[in-house]
Amino acid sequence: MNAPRPRPAPELSADGHKGDAGRVLFLCGQRTMPGAAILSLRAAQRAGAGLVTLGCFDGSLLDVVPGAVPEAVYLDLSKSRDLEEERLPEELLGRDDHAWVIGPGLGAGARTLELVRSVVVHASNRPLVLDADALNVLRDEPHALASYRGPLVLTPHPGEAARLLGRAIPRDNEGRIEAARELARVARAICCLKGAGTVVTDGERVHVNETGNPGMATAGAGDVLAGILGAYLASCVTQGSLSEGNSDWTPFAATMAAVHVHGLAGDLAAEELGCRAVIASDLVDHLPAAQLRFAAE
Repeated sequence: MNAPRPRPAPELSADGHKGDAGRVLFLCGQRTMPGAAILSLRAAQRAGAGLVTLGCFDGSLLDVVPGAVPEAVYLDLSKSRDLEEERLPEELLGRDDHAWVIGPGLGAGARTLELVRSVVVHASNRPLVLDADALNVLRDEPHALASYRGPLVLTPHPGEAARLLGRAIPRDNEGRIEAARELARVARAICCLKGAGTVVTDGERVHVNETGNPGMATAGAGDVLAGILGAYLASCVTQGSLSEGNSDWTPFAATMAAVHVHGLAGDLAAEELGCRAVIASDLVDHLPAAQLRFAAE
């Protein structure tokens, strides 16, 4: 079944405050990849999140990221010992975030695997984005995600999807769509299979994105998408179908919109700089104009 066309995120009401705009927690980055956290946080802010928080398992992030993202809040998790036996760190229990994003630059070690397992078992029903290393650690076990109680969005590139499904991902459109649908069904999630013509599917509805260009094949572009997704999914809780707000602004609609705007930011960056010169930070810089153009379409 074909999905509806993407639509822009709803505008905040005239009397809205930062809580209405959405609170997003990121569990991203490590000492050798602080940029993943920076790009994700900045993208979420430009996509409208009212408050972003970075949980830092690597304490060195607290020396690097705040200077690049001074508007964020920081949570020191470097001394946490609670990931053993699928227990969430005490600092993460009872939080009132509207959405969580886990994975960019986090590292594909045992700690990340225990974190993902703990979140699936113990976190609330808030929207959750799993990206990059949060997917890499699962290997061929996407079924382990099926018990998550809230809206779940997976954002694999073809290599990550291949590891999750245990098979190669075809390059043709039909093969990509079928692989994305399989992963969505097994994990009971929305799958964004990234690449030229990113596929968004919940296992039944399918949307193939039409924005974007080869210049976006650059390190960090996926981190930007994860940040946009976090902000848009949080607004489903504050303004959309997960609240008493806009019933058309669902997690699936938010995911389609995030992918569309991400590609449109890349197109605007390529128009100005040329495809060869585009880097991930350019996507964040062009995100405001992309959202304005999308709203005017």
